[in-house]
Amino acid sequence: MTAILGLNLNHPDASAALIIDGKVVAASAEERFGKRIKHDPSFPLQAIQSVLAMGGISSKDLDFIAVARDPSQNRAAQVSYVLRNPLSGGKAALEHIRRAKDELSISEQVAEASGQAPDMVKAKVVNVEHHLSHIASSYYCSPFDGLTAGFSYDGSGDFTSAMAARCEGTRIDVLDRVNLPNSLGFFYTACCQFIGFAEYGEEYKVMGLAPYGVDSFADTMRELVQTRPDGWFKLAEGFFGMHRGGESGKMDERNHVEMLRLFTDKWIEKFGSPRQRGEELTQRDKDIARSCQVRFEEVAVHCFNKLHDLVPSKQVVYAGGCALNGVMNARLLRDTPFQQAYMQPASSDDGLCLGAGLWTWHNVAGGRERFHMTHSYWGPAHSDETMRRAAESAKTPMRELSPGNVPKAVASLLHAGLVVGWYQGRSEWGPRALGNRSILADPTRANMKDVINAKIKRREGFRPFAPTILQPAVSTYFEQDVFSPFMMHVVKLRPEWRERLPAITHVDGTGRLQSIARDTNPLYYDLIHSFGELSGIPIVLNTSFNENEPIVDTPEQAMSCFLRTGLDAICLGRYLVVKGEHAKLLSDA
Repeated sequence: MTAILGLNLNHPDASAALIIDGKVVAASAEERFGKRIKHDPSFPLQAIQSVLAMGGISSKDLDFIAVARDPSQNRAAQVSYVLRNPLSGGKAALEHIRRAKDELSISEQVAEASGQAPDMVKAKVVNVEHHLSHIASSYYCSPFDGLTAGFSYDGSGDFTSAMAARCEGTRIDVLDRVNLPNSLGFFYTACCQFIGFAEYGEEYKVMGLAPYGVDSFADTMRELVQTRPDGWFKLAEGFFGMHRGGESGKMDERNHVEMLRLFTDKWIEKFGSPRQRGEELTQRDKDIARSCQVRFEEVAVHCFNKLHDLVPSKQVVYAGGCALNGVMNARLLRDTPFQQAYMQPASSDDGLCLGAGLWTWHNVAGGRERFHMTHSYWGPAHSDETMRRAAESAKTPMRELSPGNVPKAVASLLHAGLVVGWYQGRSEWGPRALGNRSILADPTRANMKDVINAKIKRREGFRPFAPTILQPAVSTYFEQDVFSPFMMHVVKLRPEWRERLPAITHVDGTGRLQSIARDTNPLYYDLIHSFGELSGIPIVLNTSFNENEPIVDTPEQAMSCFLRTGLDAICLGRYLVVKGEHAKLLSDA
């Protein structure tokens, strides 16, 4: 047996994954445990404990600890940057050295996490470059074996913001990099910060806001980030304040990841004063969001076309924070030569641990067997008894269902207009709720989006909710027939269905699609099928099971969310619980 623990640490979205003999056994992000802090950058102590427990092994059984960071990479680019920017570059270099020193004691920290003496952990520590880990996370989980293009793009990692690779068999050959200070991720984040979305990881809000604006700042955006015929892209000098040092992953007094300001005062000359958080969104802010999204897509299309020139394949795998831009993901399949694309469900930095572990399996351990990730359910599960106790603790009407009756019973509540918490099996890996830790509702009800926002999610009204649809029905309801099991594509609904599906249709006629095959989650598939038999439409509204917090992990957390919010019902395994006013519906289900 070869056991590999992959880690993302000293960085937001700290996480751990366990790979045994080349197969993913478990994967979890630290934010789901302990203090439950979004994008938790802590050492992933409890994630390590969780994945080792799911794998039934201890840290003394590990052969390798793979860390998704390699301080030895891109030294020439770092030295050049420091020489050109001695003050800010020097601070950044000191931070880089600090993080490298922190990682010297990784094996001891892993031993402590699993209650072992340090000398009992004999695993070899392997460092894998940040963007190589991203590409590996998607390629080694993909069904592709022949020539495949690989790409990673985000803010930064190991002083690089993008990487292109040629993938084939078990090999990943790096072809090119984009080094700092040029970063498409930093460009997008700077736009987010300027219009008041300055918290870590809020880029998705700008993608949701963009359809409300017009591309009135196109010329300025082309000035800020320029494509290069002989290369990738370049940021305008003097407009972006990045890499000035500061402790990576440092938390403020609110337990939020601290963010450096990525836009300089030169932006004020172009756009006026930045919006402060909490201020009303103006048309200017919406137009900045739109122009930002348009320019991001233009540059991304340029990059993928260049990638195809380097690796002329119909297949592409990619990852990184920018890979969560679902609008661009759908466009890639329309407007580039790539016809097949694969991303694993944790394509942002939480997925780095997976890529580092799988890269180590193939390139250090010598493993030849490939793994194909077809579902996202790699987190913890909880026993039937634990779910029953949590359900009974509510002291509200409860019904124990036979396993075969769960889909139909919950479908009947959805069809009656109830909003239902759906808690089943192992938790999803990645930032999306994909049918095991979800809040579900009827997408055909015109008021449902407002109901969920007011009663449960309490978030910005411009943000859309996602549809989950049975895979065979995608082409009936959507213009682009995309298989998107991990909710990675934003696709236009066919015009004739938009008014009939108001709760999941965004202002521009799109939906962030999750298409589901029965073999990946039979229970969830049967629930949607049962709802389709009642409503005539095999689609449910699906949003994450949480309330401005990480997605619920335990049955107790799920029940707490149910009791303190306006959720109407919750299904924990086979235990169906409703608020008192819905008791009659429970007896009829």
